[in-house]
Amino acid sequence: MLGVPLSIVGFGFAVGLVIGSFLNVVIHRVPNGLSIVKPRSRCPRCEQQIASFDNIPVLSWLVLRGRCRNCQLAISARYPAIEFGTGLAFAAIVAVHGVSPMTLVFWIFAALMIAVAGIDWDEQWIPDSLSLGGLTVGLTLVPAVQGLLHGSYPDALLSSVIGAVLGGGLLWVVGFVHARVSVWTGREFAHWPGEGEEIPRPSNLDYWVWFPGLGFGDVKLMAMAGAFLGPVGVLQVIFLAAILGLVLGVALLFVCRGASTPFGFGPAIAAAALVAIVLPLPFPG
Repeated sequence: MLGVPLSIVGFGFAVGLVIGSFLNVVIHRVPNGLSIVKPRSRCPRCEQQIASFDNIPVLSWLVLRGRCRNCQLAISARYPAIEFGTGLAFAAIVAVHGVSPMTLVFWIFAALMIAVAGIDWDEQWIPDSLSLGGLTVGLTLVPAVQGLLHGSYPDALLSSVIGAVLGGGLLWVVGFVHARVSVWTGREFAHWPGEGEEIPRPSNLDYWVWFPGLGFGDVKLMAMAGAFLGPVGVLQVIFLAAILGLVLGVALLFVCRGASTPFGFGPAIAAAALVAIVLPLPFPG
């Protein structure tokens, strides 16, 4: 820790636990088009509303031994894992960046990334409300805070814009080139272009935004990362995400005994972004 009092780090951990509990709601409800505000959380089997004392992050799951108090339905360990992981992320961010407006900015960024990771893991899909919404927040909030702290709003805005273009642009190039090479070599994919559909042509929008093995949501997510982290930070994210994605793919290959198991790239991007926040490269962003 960089001279940050342990009490402040503990406070960050506690805030992260609470936010993590909310992120569980986001991960479950957003893909289903449900409100993240109401109704209150309830058991999916018995529909019993979860009492406040049964909704304490991590602790309630441990006390209830991972089961609904009313019907004993098993509650996934992922719920406390998301809460605990968010707590650790928030604590690490405040430990590195101290009590600063940028800590709040990075907390927002981390929360968005964790929500995206959970949704993409489940659905292989990233909602625009999180990726494009986060991109808008990054392009707006980061330059404003940096300008307030350092009096360099134009430079900070330029850094966020370049980071967004670089992050999204590089990933788009990878997806586009891969799609063209795949067509040229006759490589086939179960999901692309789809049963009964033709390979997209240049006159079709899908030619530019629909790629095998890479969702356009990943491109938008990387643009969001660039808006928050700047050009150097987003290059770090791309490099780390590529390694993490490869490790994840190999792990699934062995666990699932096949290469056909689909998985989203979002979790790898999110994990790499969290690393870039707390272990940034020692260069200006």
